[in-house]
Amino acid sequence: MHYVSFKTRICAFLLDYLLILLYGIFVVGTISIVFRPMVLPLFSNTPALAQLTGFFLITLPVSLYFALCECSRWQGTIGKKVLRIKVADHEGRRIHIGRSIVRTAIKFLPWEIAHFAIWHLVLPSQLSEMIIYLFLSLANIALILYVIVPFTNKRRKNIYDWVARTIVIH
Repeated sequence: MHYVSFKTRICAFLLDYLLILLYGIFVVGTISIVFRPMVLPLFSNTPALAQLTGFFLITLPVSLYFALCECSRWQGTIGKKVLRIKVADHEGRRIHIGRSIVRTAIKFLPWEIAHFAIWHLVLPSQLSEMIIYLFLSLANIALILYVIVPFTNKRRKNIYDWVARTIVIH
């Protein structure tokens, strides 16, 4: 099997990120204009409510995109499909939905930790600033590890690949 370089994986993610950005602009733009009076309280009352609202509007759909695409016949997202790479098990076979969900959850965990901390910074919170900054630091450390780990092994596996027992191949 031919393992994919980190550069190719980043390019695939950037293509997917462009789609995520377009989705975010559409959803947030449309909702904030059309449903502003109903949505504004969801993002301004408590950090928990803001986090939950953001999760259902952005994180969940994006996570489903990754999880469902990576266990589909394509074995990858649109970005991976364009670059002709795919997510597989160690035998090169398509992964099942459970493994795909685990992989996606671990991949986006730093994103959610950062959102959690940011909502607690911008809205009144019971958490101390030290705890909030600890969460932000954990998110940043995880992101740094996500960049470093693929360079430490010949299969270019990332942390979420290790946990989900997956590889990314041509």
